[in-house]
Amino acid sequence: MKLHGLQKLTLLDFPEHVACTVFTAGCNLRCPFCHNALLVTDIQPGDEIPEDEFFSFLKKRQGLLDGVAVTGGEPLLQPDLGAFLRRVKSLGYAVKLDTNGCCPDRLAALLSEGLVDYAAMDVKNTPEKYPVTVGVPGFDPAPVRESMAILRSSGIGYEFRTTVVREFHTADDIEAIARWLREESAPRYFLQNFRDSGGLIGENLHPVPRDEIFAMRDRAAAILPVTALRGVD
Repeated sequence: MKLHGLQKLTLLDFPEHVACTVFTAGCNLRCPFCHNALLVTDIQPGDEIPEDEFFSFLKKRQGLLDGVAVTGGEPLLQPDLGAFLRRVKSLGYAVKLDTNGCCPDRLAALLSEGLVDYAAMDVKNTPEKYPVTVGVPGFDPAPVRESMAILRSSGIGYEFRTTVVREFHTADDIEAIARWLREESAPRYFLQNFRDSGGLIGENLHPVPRDEIFAMRDRAAAILPVTALRGVD
């Protein structure tokens, strides 16, 4: 596993759990607004956290933490993710997986083994605007649709979420996403405003004004009542 970051405590990343968050490196997308862009564009081998060091940390936190959130990058690109999650589960931790939905076969395999307890999947934009939003010309969102269907039948808790960027998302887009997710029987949908974390792939990107993201939430919630804002006061 290419582990390139560890947040030792989070009360937000894994619903109803006191967890840590571990970051994997590498992604198949090039979203201009990626919050963890350096894990995509500037992977330094010397920055890796040895697995044994990470599991030593988990053993010391048994009884204090009860969950591990695995994010990236795109964790499902890691060929040994299954073995990694088996070790996590063997220590008694619940697992939350963040994914962009591009690897449905790998997602299904992990779910069939019971290695994921909760999943958060990014929905980058409407299907028509996926290529420009993810920075991959000609991108086909068919795997994203397949991952949605896999989660729907998985029996685990899961959510969909969209990071809203002024240059990529309009209120009409958010309403269209809500209609799409209603068709997929989404149990939870979160809008989160873009924040410039530095080292972005794109340039001159901005969050939407506060009143606009509340209006987007309201339009989406009129279609998909499980819509909410995250990280917006």
